[in-house]
Amino acid sequence: MAPTLFDKEPKPGDLIEISRGAYKHWAVYIGGNEVVHLLPPTHSGGELGSFGELLTLLDSGKAQVRRQKIWEVVGSSEFEVNNLLDDEYSPREPLAIVRDACRMVGRELPYCIATQNCEHFVTELRYGKPESRQVQTAAVIGGVAVAGVAAAILGAALFSSFNKDENKRRRNYR
Repeated sequence: MAPTLFDKEPKPGDLIEISRGAYKHWAVYIGGNEVVHLLPPTHSGGELGSFGELLTLLDSGKAQVRRQKIWEVVGSSEFEVNNLLDDEYSPREPLAIVRDACRMVGRELPYCIATQNCEHFVTELRYGKPESRQVQTAAVIGGVAVAGVAAAILGAALFSSFNKDENKRRRNYR
């Protein structure tokens, strides 16, 4: 038997999460050490190494469904089997997931980091529901950051107003 790249041996239809630093890339395992994934056509299919390549993903608008050997997609990145929504939804039958994934190979699809990314693609194949937990997490973090900035601005404005009133009071007191 050939050596495996996985801690947990994947089964056809399993989702593969690949760490790319700031974000995760997702693929669906179809067997034979192959995956199907959604990737903007400007990207070579291996590991994203630069911030500029990440910006390409954000601005691409289109993506292509590809079938590749897992190690071509993973490169030197960390990865794992992660069927992240199994506790929430019933997965579709593995043969149906693999069949539908293979039928999509070569197609060009709309791509939007927030609504139609690689995670949406694989969760729709596995569960019939396109979801992206990393987009949801980023939205929460972004909301917290915006709230923090708003609170800091409000605090600065209040402090500035208080400071002006205090200085005015001191001048009138003299």
